[in-house]
Amino acid sequence: MGFLTGKTAIITGAGYAVLSNGRCGSIGYGIATAYAKEGANLVITGRNVAKLEKAKEELERLYGIKVLALAADISAGSDNEATAKRVAEAAVKEFGAIHVLINNAQASASGVTIQDHTTEQFDLAMYSGLYATFYYMKACYPYLKETKGSIINFASGAGLFGNYGQSSYAAAKEGIRGLSRVAATEWAKDGINTNIVCPLAWTAQLENFEKAYPDAFKANVKMPPAGHFGDPELEIGRACVQLASPDFKFMNGETITLEGGMGLRP
Repeated sequence: MGFLTGKTAIITGAGYAVLSNGRCGSIGYGIATAYAKEGANLVITGRNVAKLEKAKEELERLYGIKVLALAADISAGSDNEATAKRVAEAAVKEFGAIHVLINNAQASASGVTIQDHTTEQFDLAMYSGLYATFYYMKACYPYLKETKGSIINFASGAGLFGNYGQSSYAAAKEGIRGLSRVAATEWAKDGINTNIVCPLAWTAQLENFEKAYPDAFKANVKMPPAGHFGDPELEIGRACVQLASPDFKFMNGETITLEGGMGLRP
């Protein structure tokens, strides 16, 4: 029996990704793996159907849980509220309840200055990150109220520290951070716990970036003080498991930074 046996978690942006050494290669898949090891049934979403189906196959085979993989894209010009509602309703139809919502999905244009940013690039970050978080929180609220559940949203050091060339990404992430704090205030009375994670993880995307552009990688990607990057499963995924615990209700509204280790900042 795992810690989350019988629980249901929705994880956005949880398609399959692995590093060259075979370990989890994305934050979403790392969280999904950590939750699967604790017995949770999963609803995973994303835009890449092949990656979702591969994640479903691996998680079910390795950990004996059930996974519902749903293609979902929150983007400009779409009926995004209906998309999020469809995912929430499918989760309840399949598993009977929603206990945890993890808003991890985010797309953006990086390395583009504010002056060079296009409206389309700005919309990409806002819709895939901020608006997606907003719509999924609204869609899942009544079900999380029933289960006294948890919301775990993802912000970033890009917003906290103003990373060069990440204006739309930083804006979306700071919007998510503000939205999450308000939810922590408004929904605490309903027993819903809301927290924000700001991760710095070693992912397949970073691994490929280092291989393709070693000089740019060295100039822009800084080693955390702990001396290693966060592990998507063992550090970020496990922290998200802890945040689903009733013992962590006191942390409602906190921002948690994970940079090769766990720390808290208000």
